[in-house]
Amino acid sequence: MPPIDLDLGLGTSGLDDPAECTETVVTALEAGYRHVDTAQMYDNEAAVGEGIARADVDRDDVVVATKVHPSNLAPEDARETAHESLDRLGLVRVDLLYVHWPTRAYDAETTLPVFDELREEGVTDHVAVSNFTPDLLREARAILESPIAAHQVECHPRFQQPALRELAAEFDHHLVGYSPLGGGELLDDSTLAAVAERNGTSTAVVALAWALERDVVPIPKSTGDHVTENLEALELDLTEEDLAAIDGMAGGARTIDPDDAAWNRE
Repeated sequence: MPPIDLDLGLGTSGLDDPAECTETVVTALEAGYRHVDTAQMYDNEAAVGEGIARADVDRDDVVVATKVHPSNLAPEDARETAHESLDRLGLVRVDLLYVHWPTRAYDAETTLPVFDELREEGVTDHVAVSNFTPDLLREARAILESPIAAHQVECHPRFQQPALRELAAEFDHHLVGYSPLGGGELLDDSTLAAVAERNGTSTAVVALAWALERDVVPIPKSTGDHVTENLEALELDLTEEDLAAIDGMAGGARTIDPDDAAWNRE
C-alpha cells in the first residue's frame, strides 16, 4: 500500500480571490473532503490555510499538500521556501510536499536530498513529485531515501496516462490527477453525457468516478455547488460498459503543456 491514504481532493489552482478560496476550502472540508491541494505557484497558501483553520474539521484528519515552485528548487531556496509555505498555511507541517515541476532550478542530485531533509525535520510527512516523466521518476526513486508517496500529473478520460498509472502500481505510490475534467472541456463530452444520463448524474461526476475506478486520485478545482456535487463520485459505481466507453476516449491532448515541461525536452 502507498505510504499515505488519499481520496478525491480539492484542487485550488486558479482560486485567486482570497475570500473565495478560503470559503471554498471551508465548504469542501465541512462537506466531507479530507484532501486539499495547493502550491507556492498558486499564490493562495494563506487563503487555503485560513480555510483549514476555519473549517470545523480536525487538522489531523486532513491531508494538506503543497508544492515547491520550480524557481525555488535550488537547495537553499527549497529549504527556505518550504518553511515559508508552512508560515503562510499557518501549519507546523504538511502531509505532502511536492517537487512541482522538474524544470528551472531543479537538479535531481541536489534538489531531492533537501526533500529528504525536510521530511526528517518534520516539515512534511511525505515527499511527492509532479509532472515527472517515467525516466525522471525512476531517477528520483534512485536518489531519494524517502519513498515517493504521490506523483501528480494531468489525467482525465481524454488523457489517461497509462504508462504512469502502471508505474504508480509498480512503485506503490498514488497517481494524483490534476485537471480531471480536462480544464472544463469534458463537461460537454457526448460519451460522458451518455454515461451520466444512464446514471442520473453529471458529466463531471462521471469523469471523477472514472478516475477513482482507475486508481487515480482526482483533485478537481471547483466552487459553489460543484464542490459538494463532486463528492457524489465517491458513491457512483460505474458499470463495466460505462468504464469501457470512457476508456475508449483515450488519445486526446494535454490541456497543460508548457514548452519547458520535461516531456517536451526528451
